[in-house]
Amino acid sequence: MRTYRLAIIGFGNVGQGLAQILKEQGSELRRRFGVDVRIAAISDIRLGSVCDPEGLSPAALLAAIRKDGTLERVEAPIRGWDSIRTVRNSETDVVVELSPTDLKTGEPAVGHIRAALESNKHVITTNKGPVAQYWPELSHLAADHGVEFGVEGTVMSGTPALRIGTEMLAAAGITKIRGIINGTTNYILTQMQDGRLYAEALAEAQSNGYAEVHPEGDVEGHDAAGKLVILANLLMNAPIRMEEVDREGITELTKQDICEAYDAGEVWKLIASLEETPDGVKARVRPERISRLHPLGSVRGATNAITFTTKLLGEITLIGPGAGRTETGYAILCDLLAIDRHRH
Repeated sequence: MRTYRLAIIGFGNVGQGLAQILKEQGSELRRRFGVDVRIAAISDIRLGSVCDPEGLSPAALLAAIRKDGTLERVEAPIRGWDSIRTVRNSETDVVVELSPTDLKTGEPAVGHIRAALESNKHVITTNKGPVAQYWPELSHLAADHGVEFGVEGTVMSGTPALRIGTEMLAAAGITKIRGIINGTTNYILTQMQDGRLYAEALAEAQSNGYAEVHPEGDVEGHDAAGKLVILANLLMNAPIRMEEVDREGITELTKQDICEAYDAGEVWKLIASLEETPDGVKARVRPERISRLHPLGSVRGATNAITFTTKLLGEITLIGPGAGRTETGYAILCDLLAIDRHRH
């Protein structure tokens, strides 16, 4: 039995989703994969910090959050460490970085990740900021220290877009990637297609928890651009940066635009695309009219989808959830099991 002790930095929805999976599936992971996954440390700026090298009960952690809204009453021999001390000093094998995303600076996640890799600990993150801004540096740092850096959940949550691209399609020759990789905008456009105005659709997305109070990151294409940069770096070996993405959001689309497209057998989607050209890989995020018969045209609501165009296999489309507590928690588990496979 191989034991993996996790230090989780940031215990919001995703971290709690992972704890729920370990609570429900921990025995199955031990039986089927021979891995004993333990949460040994948590540091959350709002909920508190606890550490026990022997492992913290996922059920107890979740119960404390439900009852108290903090980790203050969770029994643990070590308490009160800040995030960097938790990363460096906890007796853990893997740091799971889940702090809030900042697509401009990547902080504070970048500091956590650097500290973990320099401490010879594997890192798994669903945080787009540090990967979009610092992938070459951080991936090289991981290699220099002989550890792994898992980032599956940064693009399509638990839907394995990166793993399919880097492993199953690695030799197929990816020449183009087109996708719906922001669920908030796809939800808004679907609602507009069903007759709502943009403002109404945005308000509904906010009330359902898909859009933030300040939704600019989604509706103006910043979130999709960050994910596109990650896809470019990992799947097409193109060191594109955020500022190089030709970006346009959905805020100028009108009900008339939606109706005209529908009458022509098309729908509007915010499409993130990468394409090989004689001048290098070009990255673009913009609203496009596409046929309702295309696999991307049929994707409704907050669902994500991505189409890979390859030299050997033609087009392959992957459709699945692009967000969610359990879904993103599952992405962390996938990266952890990949680390175990690579190591053993």
